[in-house]
Amino acid sequence: MTEVARIALPVPLRRAFDYAVPQGIALPAPGARVRARFNNRTLVGVCVDRNPADAYADPKPLLDVLDAECAITRELFDLAHWLSGYYHHPLGEVFATMLPSAAMRGAAFTWNPEEIWRRTAAPLPPLERAPRQRALVAFLDERGGWATGADIRAGGFSSAMVAALEKKGAVVPGTRPFELEYPPELTAEQHAVVQCFREDSNGFAPTLVDGVTGSGKTEVYLQAMSDVLDRGRQVLVLVPEIALTPQTVDRFRRRYGEADVFHSGLTDRERLATWLKCRDGACRILIGTRSAVLTPFRRLGLIVVDEEHDASFKQHDGLRYSARDVAVKRARNLDIPLLLGSATPSLESLRNAGYGRYRHRRLLQRATGAAMPPIQVLDVRGHRLKDGLSEPLARRIGHHLGSGAQVLVFLNRRGYAPVYLCTNCGWQARCDACDARLTLHRVPAVLTCHHCGARAAIPAACPDCGTQDLLAVGTGTQRTEAGLRERFPEVPLFRIDRDTTRSQRRLEQQLGRIQRGGAAILVGTQMLAKGHHFPDVTLVAALNADAGFLSADFKAAERTAQLITQVAGRAGRAERPGEVWVQSLQPENPALKSLVQGGYAAFAAQELAIRERAGLPPARPMALIRAEAEDGAAALRFLDGVKPILPASLDVLGPAPAPMLRLANRYRYQLMLLAGRRRPLHEGLERLADIAAPHSVRWAIDVDPADVS
Repeated sequence: MTEVARIALPVPLRRAFDYAVPQGIALPAPGARVRARFNNRTLVGVCVDRNPADAYADPKPLLDVLDAECAITRELFDLAHWLSGYYHHPLGEVFATMLPSAAMRGAAFTWNPEEIWRRTAAPLPPLERAPRQRALVAFLDERGGWATGADIRAGGFSSAMVAALEKKGAVVPGTRPFELEYPPELTAEQHAVVQCFREDSNGFAPTLVDGVTGSGKTEVYLQAMSDVLDRGRQVLVLVPEIALTPQTVDRFRRRYGEADVFHSGLTDRERLATWLKCRDGACRILIGTRSAVLTPFRRLGLIVVDEEHDASFKQHDGLRYSARDVAVKRARNLDIPLLLGSATPSLESLRNAGYGRYRHRRLLQRATGAAMPPIQVLDVRGHRLKDGLSEPLARRIGHHLGSGAQVLVFLNRRGYAPVYLCTNCGWQARCDACDARLTLHRVPAVLTCHHCGARAAIPAACPDCGTQDLLAVGTGTQRTEAGLRERFPEVPLFRIDRDTTRSQRRLEQQLGRIQRGGAAILVGTQMLAKGHHFPDVTLVAALNADAGFLSADFKAAERTAQLITQVAGRAGRAERPGEVWVQSLQPENPALKSLVQGGYAAFAAQELAIRERAGLPPARPMALIRAEAEDGAAALRFLDGVKPILPASLDVLGPAPAPMLRLANRYRYQLMLLAGRRRPLHEGLERLADIAAPHSVRWAIDVDPADVS
């Protein structure tokens, strides 16, 4: 009798496929990887069942079984099924998201411990006749006496050279050297949070650590996890962006001597090795971005989500999962504690805390004892703004620089100017593929679409009327940088945005120069707003707070308030007091007023009340059904056809154009679904499981969307 394996393949179909297991090939276990032919392609999939009762009568033969045992742990196997059901996404694509790319190409599940070589204290042997070995010794000395095998090979040295030096007693294998630091004394508030965690750290216990910027949330994590590590358990720490990973890793390594990383900046082989190291229990602490929440662990004992409010934890294509929400689900499944930390908690987490689902622990004072900087609104109505700066704000910047302090100027808009137009006929530089204007950049000189990436040369004359009276309107970080350099030519200036810090090394170099101290100006986008400690910054200036509060996206006000609060927290973190100035053309805006007068907590309470009255998340669960096509009418017809399938118990709004209708030459429409409870919402979405769209239409379900754009 032919044995059959049911396989989940990485294809956009919400079903698994049956394959016959040929003679000589062992029947794969559920969770094992296999290789199979599908539609004239060879794919790697995951076995989900063996010899099912309803097996297909004439299945195609399986090509190969890649794993003798389960590649995916039972816990992740179950989590994958939950992800597929909750986010209404094909199971095969969920497994493909969960497994590293190398694993989905069939790579063997093997990993080697990190290779470290250290110089010995023994006298250096004669190396006159071995210049390359002598160069390798110098290479190690330049790096503090040690290097990884990968660094040594990247430096042009072979394994044979290392072996020769080892034989001569000049180098020995070792581990990364860390000078471990002792835990600092906690503040009373920090101590209370850590004690609360230690007294009730058995079982599923989500805790929202709601601490002002500089209150020492990371130290709370570090001390809370010590007991978990002492019990031989593993810890997962999620951070929102790669840019925050190095400084976080460095701090954890200085405390515990080790920490591994998992993010998109690693090579495929490095990601697979770390994934396997966690699965095998050899990794005690993993620090990673969004995808790290899908990593297997042998003895996971604690999950920490730092900056839990951050939108970067939401995946915006493919499997549209929220790493924060998956962390909550995973902690519940494993019956382990969870720490969610933020200076500006999401409204979802605050609501859960208000209903008693999360413990709510506050840190209201900075760990250093420094005072929180006051936020002041500068009414710029009637002011002439030069390069985005009003004259009163420019004078204030000069005052702080004159005292030897640093100033952070925050503007969440890259480039030189967001609009480039003709003053004679009104022509504007627009993207040919999107409903968006092209942004003018001066370095390099080009017009760029910040949505699809299209580029165009800057015209010398208006393409419509031929006049040369072209004008850059509005302000981006490049323009503000140029204006500040002109006004303060003697002061070092650092611009930090995606254009200047395309590599992690470049960002670290910039931050290192800032940390040396002395008068300086920092100009940047939200890359500067979170996680960084700038002890010499005494003034933070936010140039354009109004845009976010006036957006059509109902979540934009929350994100704007979080950004302003986070960037304000960079001021006055050390001995010198700080202050924050926010330029506004709408100083009476209720959201801005509540934030400035009552802080983020007052804003959040007001915003939650507005959402409750409007019946919007987190008061009610939401999902979007997004459709796009080169022919907008086709996408619209598809959604019109979907709407009658949905149950009457749901509030269905639309179909309506997305806020940006055309993006990369595709027209986008969406249906918004709201329900009083989650069950009816998911039951309604389940009706769409077998729906087929025309070939020209791409569509997706987005549960708990981070935005409606």
